[in-house]
Parts: sequence; C-alpha cells; structure tokens
Amino acid sequence: MESVIPFFTDFRYLCPYILGSILTGSMNLSNFGIHFPITDPTWIFFLVLMIILFAPILLGRLRIPHIIGMILAGVVIGQYGFNILERDSSFELFGKVGIYYIMFLAGLEMDLENLKKNMGKAFVFGILTFFIPFVIGLAVGIYVLNFSMGASLLLSCILASHTLVAYPIVGRYGMSRHPSVSISIGGTMFALTVALFALAGISGMYKGELDSGSWILFGIKCVAYCAFVFLAFPRFARWFFRTYEDNVMQYIFVLSLVFLSAALAELAGLEGIFGAFLAGLVLNRLIPHVSPLMNRTEFVGNALFIPYFLIGVGMLINLGALFTGWNTIKVVLVMVLVATLTKWLAAWATQQIYRMSVAARQMMFGLSNAHAAGALAMVMVGTKIEIEPGQFLMNEDMLNGVVIMILISCIISSVTTEHAARSMALSEDKGDMEASKTKEEERMLVAISNPDTVESLVNMALMMREPKSKRELLGVTVAVEYDESKKQGKLAEQRRNLERAVRIASAVDVPMKTRCRLSTNIVSGILHTVSEMNASEIVLGLHRKHGLLDSFLGNFTQSLLNGTHRQLMVVKSLVPVNVMRRIVVAVPPKAEYEAGFYKWIERVARIGVQLGCRIHFWGHTDTLPRIKGYVNKFHGSARTEYSTLDDWDDLLLLTGQVNYDHLLVIVSARKGSISYQSSFEELPNQIMRYFSDNSLMLVYPDQLGDPQEAMTFSSPRSQSENRIYDQVARWAYRWFKKEEES
Repeated sequence: MESVIPFFTDFRYLCPYILGSILTGSMNLSNFGIHFPITDPTWIFFLVLMIILFAPILLGRLRIPHIIGMILAGVVIGQYGFNILERDSSFELFGKVGIYYIMFLAGLEMDLENLKKNMGKAFVFGILTFFIPFVIGLAVGIYVLNFSMGASLLLSCILASHTLVAYPIVGRYGMSRHPSVSISIGGTMFALTVALFALAGISGMYKGELDSGSWILFGIKCVAYCAFVFLAFPRFARWFFRTYEDNVMQYIFVLSLVFLSAALAELAGLEGIFGAFLAGLVLNRLIPHVSPLMNRTEFVGNALFIPYFLIGVGMLINLGALFTGWNTIKVVLVMVLVATLTKWLAAWATQQIYRMSVAARQMMFGLSNAHAAGALAMVMVGTKIEIEPGQFLMNEDMLNGVVIMILISCIISSVTTEHAARSMALSEDKGDMEASKTKEEERMLVAISNPDTVESLVNMALMMREPKSKRELLGVTVAVEYDESKKQGKLAEQRRNLERAVRIASAVDVPMKTRCRLSTNIVSGILHTVSEMNASEIVLGLHRKHGLLDSFLGNFTQSLLNGTHRQLMVVKSLVPVNVMRRIVVAVPPKAEYEAGFYKWIERVARIGVQLGCRIHFWGHTDTLPRIKGYVNKFHGSARTEYSTLDDWDDLLLLTGQVNYDHLLVIVSARKGSISYQSSFEELPNQIMRYFSDNSLMLVYPDQLGDPQEAMTFSSPRSQSENRIYDQVARWAYRWFKKEEES
C-alpha cells in the first residue's frame, strides 16, 4: 500500500478503495505524506464548519435528514475512517454542550398545557417504551447472545433508554407543540430516569454499595435537587429579566442556568441531560416562543453545538468492527433488530390504546428510537465495572454492537421523524389555509414616539402576531417640528427609533416595514400611514399626562379614535413582556355585539399562549360564553378562568386580582358604539386611582362604518381647516420662540 496506490493509476478503483478502507478501518491518509490527524485548532474548527455547512446542502438534494449527514461525516473524518481529526477535548466539550442543548430545547419548546392534558398518555408511553425493550432485551441477552445476567441487564437498560437526537427536525417543521411530541418527550424522560435508576442498581450490585441507606440518600438528593430547581430558578430568572434587559447578558444567564442544573443533577446522582431538560421546563414560560431570546438560543444551538455533538457521535463509530468476526455481526444485528422492533411496538401500542393517527405513531417511534447520549453514558459505566481481574462487564463485541446500533438507530429515527413532521406540517397547513379564508388579512401597525417604549411595544406586537404568518409588521413614527433648522435632527432621531424596532423584530425573523413622516400633526401622519399600508390595527404607547388640564389619553389618542374605525391598542408596560405571569381582562356588557369582538379575543389569547400564563376574563354573564367558546375552539391550550363582572361602574373589584407582574386588559369602546356606556367617562380616573402601578392595555375594538369626522384632520371635508390649523400653529411657534429669545 505504501508503494502503490491503485486509484492513482485507475480512477475506477477510487470509490471501492475508499469504501472498503472505511469498512475495514485500514484507511490512513498519513500514508500519502499528509500529516493526519490534524491538531491545529484553526484547521479543526474550519473543517467542522465545512461539514456543518455542506452536509445539509448535499443530503438535502437526496432528501436525507441532515442529522444523518453529520453523523456519517463524523464516521468519515474520525479515527476509524480517514483519521482526519482526532476526537479530542473540543469534541468532548462541545458534544456535551450539544446534547444538553437538545434536551434543554425539548423542555423549553414543550407546550406545558398539552403536556398536562396528555400526562396520562405520556406516562403510559413511558412505561411501554421502557419495559417492552427492557424485558425483551433481557431475554435476548441471556438466551440469544449468551451474555451474563449483569451484561444482559446492562444491555436491556441501553435498549430501554433513548435520546431525542431527531428533536431538531421537529423544531424545524414547527411541530414542537404537537401532542404526540409532548407525549414522546414525557415518555423519554420517564424511560431515561428509570433506566438510570436501574443502571445505578447494577453498578451498586457489583461495587457492593447496594443497600437501603444508599437508596434513601439517593432519593433525598433527587428530591432536594428538583425542589431547588423548581422553586429557586423561576424566581431568580424573573428578577434577572426585570433588572437586566441586555440581550447578551440574558442569553449568558440562561445558558448558565442550564449548566448549573446539569451539574447539580450529576451531584444528585442523575445524568446531566436530565438537568438540562428540567431547566428547559422551568424556563419554559419565561422565554416566549416568539421572542429574541428564544431565537438566539435556538440559533446558537442548531448552528454549532448540536452539529458538534452529532459529528462527535459519528467519530466513535467503527464500521470496520463488522468485519472482525461473525459474533460481532450477530450481536449488531440482534441489537439493532430488538431496539427498533421494541420501540416500534411501544409506539404502536400507545397509538392503539388512545386511537391516535398514523403520523402520531411515526412521530413517537421516530423520537424514541435513537440511542445516543444515554446509551453512551451506560457504555462508559459498563466499561468501568470489573467483574473479574482484567474482565469488564461490557466486552468488546457488546461495545462494538452498541456503537454501531447508535448509528443505525439515529438514521432510522431521523428518517422517520422527518417523514412524520412533514406529514403533520402539510395537514396543519391545509387546515390553516381553510381557516384563513374566513379571517381578515392581518397587518399590525406599531406607532412609535417615545424611545423608552420601543422595545415593549414591538415585543407586545410580536406576542399578538400570528406566529405562522408571513406578513411583516408595520412601523411608523411621525416627527413634528416647526423650526426648519431642527427638522433634520428630529427626523434622524425618529429614524433611529425605527431602526431599533426593526432590529428587535428581525431578531425573531419577522420583517418590519417602516415609514418615517415629517408632519405638523401626528394624528394625520399615522392615519395616512394606516390608509397607505392598509393596517388592520394600531399598537401605541400610553400618553404621558402633562399638567392638570391634560386628559388621561390626551388629544392625540382621542383624535386617533375619532379618525379611524380600526382596532386601537394602547399599551403601558411596567415589566418586560416575558415576565408577565397573568392576564386579567375586563370586558363590558354587550361587547359581543361589536364588529371587532373576536379580533381582540384572538390577540389576547395569543399573548396568553405565547407567554404560557393564565388569562382571567371578567365580564357579563351573556358575554363570557361567547369568549369561552371562541378560546376553546381556536386556542384549546390556553389557560383560562372566567368570572362575572356585571357592575361595570366600579373596577375596584379587580384591584385584588392584579399584581405588579400582571397585565390588565380593559376592553373599552368608542362613543356611539353598542357597548359604550356613560361609566366609561370615569374609566381614566379609576385607572389612575387603582391601577397606576400595573401594566395596562386599553383595547378599542373595530367598528363598522366610516370613522367619525368631528375631530379628524385628514378627511376631505377638513382639508381647508387643516391648512388654517397648520398655519396658525407655525405663527404661534415663531411668536413663542421670539418671546423666549427676548
């Protein structure tokens, strides 16, 4: 081989030579005078990035999940392939971060309401997906593979556990909140936890540490760990998010909690992946699915850490072991067959018990079939348990069989999950298309004026926006300046506000179309933008009251109400949107007769679903059933409560229901509308008296017909009045300016 390389003389030998060398483990590029494996950190990182970049591109054309490409690339570049890279400490570090990331995202993106509703199903699936592989694996290990009892127990634990390797595929198709995914994740954590307990028992049996005292201590540590994470993490996280709004600091803080939870789990005797998953569950409601922080978290994991883990798994696989003897081939075939068949049986049995769809069965089987992190952890334990001097619990054939089973199970899992996720996405898209035919085209306009409220307004609009919509957000700012010398400075300031709003929206991959206007009147600028962009609703900040004679809403908001029949949402956020724990909605009698009744319910329900917080509706006995029917039909996962509020004259009843981290939504109405009543005149005083320290949203629903023209500055009838008004305003400004200078 050192003197003659066959494919140098005939290219026809190239492919068979490479394939045969990988399978037999005899390929070594150092024979060509090239110094491998590469040890320079720059080249190592460059090659890994090239794999992450090109594996999805190449395999995407073959319609093969790119996760398989990452693992196969690891096989090729590893010591059992071309030996291009050595599996050094960087793969150990980034690989561990990667598997933690997978489990953290699984907990973070899980629909907790779906999990609660499907907790029984998840428990049943967890029992089946653990005990079916465990029992059959134990019998096969003893009677087919002729392993010892200890080795057979270890093998059955490996077969019973599984890892959510294919979960990134679910996230890419937007199916992370599907009930079958929640069932799969719940079953995964049950199976993994029981398998780790069984592994601890096997290890203690051989080390002589298996007694009642050790089990009691282990249980106390587990309970103490879980209590600390569930009680301390949410409170600490809420305080941090309220205190520090820097995006980088928030991301580092979240990542720190993940690794703290993983480290504490290992101290308690559990695996770190269990701790990462628990951290995801705890932070689930503090990191909305549509938020810049969630986008950054997913982006970093999917772009770097998770691919690193998959490549590292591939580097452990030695396909050449298949050709070392018949016994190895037998072990591999039996393990792969048993692992695949038993996991499929568990998914099939769950489907039959609960009459689920075929796609749901495929999803459960796909997510539960892959063996990676849990299996590797158990392999490491098995290689360290010495049953006799020089003889370990896991022999070489069993080790090779497990490692190759990891490769095959990951391939089957990725292909099955991809197929199931695509089927679910297509069926869901068809349903969305049918539903969208009856819905108004959504174009939400954010009116920006104060730089301090830009982030809260845009984030609130993102919470209310349809998550799957391809429509962009709209943004407008109006600069009012009569002094010609200051116009450019005013415009530059407003453009900076718009640029900041665009950055916030783009952080969650939402495009934002903006307008910056220079006008002598803010209202006419916004109304012209509403007309030009065909906005369906307006989101703006609450007016800051100046002086005793100024009104609560101000002339600006009141003129907008008179100038458009579109829905208007006036927002005041005292805490970041993501730390709001509850939404309290006050609904007036006869609100169901307004044209925009279901629109504002839809917006409020979206906020509740995105934040995972409870929505408490207070309204008339005739109105609440309409609200409940709509929410149950279109937002079944929303956590809701309903209470009667027949006496709208005094909102004092709600003071005991609203805390500092709650959002109070008050549904009002324009004068002349069906639900308008004289008590609305006292609403500003009641808000200032009772709810000045609470986050607030005032909603003025859509109205049918043309807007009122009494105070409108943009209607055709008042154009001459507009010109007179602008001229007088300019004269007044110049007069006051001269008086100040004199």
